[in-house]
Amino acid sequence: MNFQRIIPLVIFTVSSFMLWDAWQTHQKQVLLTHSGQATLSTLPTSTNTPSGGVASVPASNNAPVSNGSSAAGLPGRSGSVEHPGVAANELQRGTRVSVQTDVIAAELDADGGDLRSLKLLKHLSAVADNKPVDLFEDNSALVYVAQSGLLGQGLPNHTFVFTPDRTSVVMAPGAEEATVNFTATVPGVARVTKTWHFKRDSYVIGLDTVVENLGTSPLSPQAYFQFLRVSKAPPGDPRFVNTYTGPAIYTEASKFHKVSFQDIEKGKTDYPASANNGWIAMLQHYFVAAWLPSAGTPREFYTRKVGNDLYTAGLIEPMGTIAPQATGTLAMSIYAGPQEGKKLQSLAPGLDLTIDYGWLTIIATPLFYVLSMIHGWVGNWGAAIILLTILIKALFFPLSAASYKSMARMRLVQPKMQRIREQFADDKARMNQAMMELYRTEKINPLGGCLPMVVQIPVFIALYWVLLGSVELRHAPFVGWIHDLSAQDPYYILPLIMTASMFIQQRMSPKPPDPIQAKVMLFMPLAFSVMFFFFPAGLVLYWVVNNVLSITQQWQIARMMGDGHKH
Repeated sequence: MNFQRIIPLVIFTVSSFMLWDAWQTHQKQVLLTHSGQATLSTLPTSTNTPSGGVASVPASNNAPVSNGSSAAGLPGRSGSVEHPGVAANELQRGTRVSVQTDVIAAELDADGGDLRSLKLLKHLSAVADNKPVDLFEDNSALVYVAQSGLLGQGLPNHTFVFTPDRTSVVMAPGAEEATVNFTATVPGVARVTKTWHFKRDSYVIGLDTVVENLGTSPLSPQAYFQFLRVSKAPPGDPRFVNTYTGPAIYTEASKFHKVSFQDIEKGKTDYPASANNGWIAMLQHYFVAAWLPSAGTPREFYTRKVGNDLYTAGLIEPMGTIAPQATGTLAMSIYAGPQEGKKLQSLAPGLDLTIDYGWLTIIATPLFYVLSMIHGWVGNWGAAIILLTILIKALFFPLSAASYKSMARMRLVQPKMQRIREQFADDKARMNQAMMELYRTEKINPLGGCLPMVVQIPVFIALYWVLLGSVELRHAPFVGWIHDLSAQDPYYILPLIMTASMFIQQRMSPKPPDPIQAKVMLFMPLAFSVMFFFFPAGLVLYWVVNNVLSITQQWQIARMMGDGHKH
């Protein structure tokens, strides 16, 4: 197969892949936009009471909190529960407690004792200069918060007003932990204390729920922990690519499940209803928040739509039976931070799968580890990309060499092929037969120039996802004008170099015999390279280096075969 057919093949494969992702993104947004027009008239109303009063638990809307199956193994449950949902315009704001450590600035709200705002101080926003990433927030159209509460008659849920023991905490130099306590009392029923634990240099936040039974009968409360958020992706997501935003669930038996907002909307979720292991998370590009229960404890997972483009994803854990005047405690932790593979691996099994490398994760994951290892040696992600490109090129050298040798032979026999076309212009069958005889005589494999490229395409796409999805490259500088390898080149220098390299490669390839095809091929590199003007600089850097290496290798092989003077 001639090289002029390889370029369209690569372009078609990569372009189809990216267009498919873009179409999926568009369709999901359209679907969610239309589905979000439902009224709130059927939703339960949130009722706040003064601290110490009895919260009015919203009535059940009889919607199962899981995927439809009963929650076997959890006491007092039958697959449907009075589980409160709060719409965006019902999310109340009470007394705020600010907490600052060396890596996060958080705000807790007395209304529910929940985590309402979380800024990641070491990660800058993609849309606001010199401002940290707002992972959680409740004061804009992008509602995303972490909530918790208790299930049981009269017990405080996330709509109950708690009393904080302070209004601000700044972690002191040398201190390893900062804590905040929220307390709520239901007279004659229970006193509930939520204690948040913030640790130095950590995105893991602990949450202890302590229930003191003030009544004369045993209590069997169940604690729930959930994320509440809208479906739309955060601002600053890359163009021309579908990065996943939504819930994910992991158990040892069923492994990793993405549960899209679209599936929740349609009621077509497919994940385990309960297990004694696993976690639930909310994913977005570069960042993840995950509730991480202790191993070996029973839990039930659920996802629901609770408002106009507003969804919850969470888990429920039983606290056991608490005797009168006794106390029960449930420890939970939440990770809310960047998707750093090694850190996620150390926290919970499968948590590193939240890094979205697409359907080629099996190839992308080892590629990133090699890239990370190289970065450990050179200390610059751009330099690491260059060295990784050279390494990949070296590994594929035999395939590439075979491809370029095949193309070089095709160039050498172009005059003979042209004569055959002219001789049998009116007899296609005879022309094809003569061509096959020529291939056998000259020992040319017509697919020799194409198949090696096809084998490498999965690696190219996997590396594309590595460079797009690795938070380590976010705001990582390279040299000179490139201050962020995850963003597009601000002056389009790398895309222009890549365009020039593609034209050079085209000039080194056999020319199509058809004049119209030749003109189309002339503009094909330009059309293909336009996309790269908007791609992350790290990805374009990879393609530039790969093209330069390919040109060098192709030139050398052509020169060795006596075709170096014809370019």
